[in-house]
Amino acid sequence: MDMQEFIDYCKAGNPISGEDKELHTMLTQCSYEAQRITMELNTSYHSKAEIVEIFRRLTDSDVDDSFMCFPPFYTDFGKNIDIGKNVFFNTGCSFQDRGGIYIGDGALIGMNVNIATLNHGFTPETRSTTYAAPVYIGQHAWIGTAATILPGVTIGDHAVVGAGAVVTKDVPENTVVAGVPAKVVKEINEDS
Repeated sequence: MDMQEFIDYCKAGNPISGEDKELHTMLTQCSYEAQRITMELNTSYHSKAEIVEIFRRLTDSDVDDSFMCFPPFYTDFGKNIDIGKNVFFNTGCSFQDRGGIYIGDGALIGMNVNIATLNHGFTPETRSTTYAAPVYIGQHAWIGTAATILPGVTIGDHAVVGAGAVVTKDVPENTVVAGVPAKVVKEINEDS
């Protein structure tokens, strides 16, 4: 398997066993590449255009010129992040993206937001296997400071995730969720 085949394997959501040495070697190579690129991003000043270019290299995709990020930013894989237009990442975000993170146009990601897309098996026999489940963030969603979004969650369009929330299940569009675990606390309408 070459590196592109491995990245495609990961993007397809396949699990990776801790016993599979070949896949772990390739995963480690991707992780080191993501560390190298994010270290470059995080350790010196860059213009907005330079940050967009760094994210293009990190994600190996065509990140729109409208994208903004205030470093530092952290990720463990880098190749499975899809960023829409007019998206903003505030400082300190940490993404575990091997399972896929898809961010819609106009989304705002607050300071110190954590997004996870992997989980380990529950039984001792499967504990070293990681299982992927993508996270989808809808258009114009707003993820508040220090929120954590867990694997397999979809945040609906125009939804708001309150600061410090732990999101364990899907968030309907046009709602506000808050708490641990996050629950709907308000619907957003024109009078909100």
